[in-house]
Amino acid sequence: MSDSVSLSAPSGVDAGLTQQQLAAKYGLTVSGKRPSLPMYVRQLWQRRHFILAFATARLVAQYTTAKLGQLWQVLTPLLNCAVFYLVFGVILKSRDSVPVYIAWLCVGVFVFQFSQSAIQSGTRSISDNLGLIRALHFPRACMPVAFTVIQLQQLLISMVVLVVIVLTNGITPGVTWLLIIPALVLQALFNTGLALIMARIGSKASDISQLMPFVLRTWMYLSGVMYSIQGQLNTAPHWVKTIAELNPASIYMDLMRYAFMPDSFSKKVYPGLQAPDGHWGPHYLSLPHHVWLIAAAWAVVAFAFGFVFFWKNEEEYGRG
Repeated sequence: MSDSVSLSAPSGVDAGLTQQQLAAKYGLTVSGKRPSLPMYVRQLWQRRHFILAFATARLVAQYTTAKLGQLWQVLTPLLNCAVFYLVFGVILKSRDSVPVYIAWLCVGVFVFQFSQSAIQSGTRSISDNLGLIRALHFPRACMPVAFTVIQLQQLLISMVVLVVIVLTNGITPGVTWLLIIPALVLQALFNTGLALIMARIGSKASDISQLMPFVLRTWMYLSGVMYSIQGQLNTAPHWVKTIAELNPASIYMDLMRYAFMPDSFSKKVYPGLQAPDGHWGPHYLSLPHHVWLIAAAWAVVAFAFGFVFFWKNEEEYGRG
């Protein structure tokens, strides 16, 4: 029916009013209309308890059919570390170029897997939950945010084992361990932004979830998770070095590696960390402040862009 068509009612009430006029008079709105951005933020905040409850329930149910149950949350990254240590540490001898290689490797694997899992689950967060999305009304951003919370919860559980690994490598806790908290917060914001971006893309192109493992695996090999890439970068063009230094995966791994083991942090490192006499020592191996600035910039930009990008398509999720 055209908006210009007049509607009549018994006894002449509201006679001659168009559909738009009737809707305005009685406060009616289009079903599923996208709310304004400030309103959307408020709605999402109001659902924070739902997000946490949903994430916790999914985390508990994730391994209910496995005999070892929740132990797989810790066993999975540990098995990855074991495989990478055998291939890259022993066979390819990467352990010879990195101090306390086992701890260094495990920190990198745990940190990168946090981003990898958040992106993969975020890509499927809409397409795999269409039943819930169509049955209930809530901000659709709850889904990718909740799945990122699940991965954060898994990481926090695994951190207990990671701490044990670090301690058994002869590393003693220090004040830099307090930096683990802001590093995780920044990475969680970054991961949430990417999960929101991929959730919108995955809702329209479900095949992207089949491609993402290959993309993420390539990203992992280029980020120095299992080996230090600095030797290869010494002879690389300047633009390649710049891209490598701005790689968010490498940035967040460096923050966590430095937080856990500052005295053993590889001279990898960043320009300007060499001592005046040409020697390297623990007291010279401090992380430059600009690394934190880059990490914060990645987190803010990724989260802000991802949130707006996802919100722009809010009324389309679950349709079709």
